[in-house]
Amino acid sequence: MLENELKEFIKNTNWTFAKTYAQTWPHEYIVQEKVDNALFLKLADNIDRFGQDDYFYETKQKYLEHDGYTYWHMDNIINRCLNKNTYSQRKKENRLPRDNK
Repeated sequence: MLENELKEFIKNTNWTFAKTYAQTWPHEYIVQEKVDNALFLKLADNIDRFGQDDYFYETKQKYLEHDGYTYWHMDNIINRCLNKNTYSQRKKENRLPRDNK
């Protein structure tokens, strides 16, 4: 569970809809250099420490669920998507896109 400071950071941050894979993998992101650095690092650390291992195709990743979204990070970017749009959920429901990633 996230502490209130991170919940507020998530709520008050302007998330950008990702144009890359928009049709097949809709998600949003924030970039470290454009948000509060300390809170970005704290959220990334929480994802690493409290997230669950899961896969996006063959790629193993830490994912953290919070308030209807799943969060993951890659270097200086934190991504999120609706829980219903995660790879695992869509695979379970046989809703994977035909053209892979």
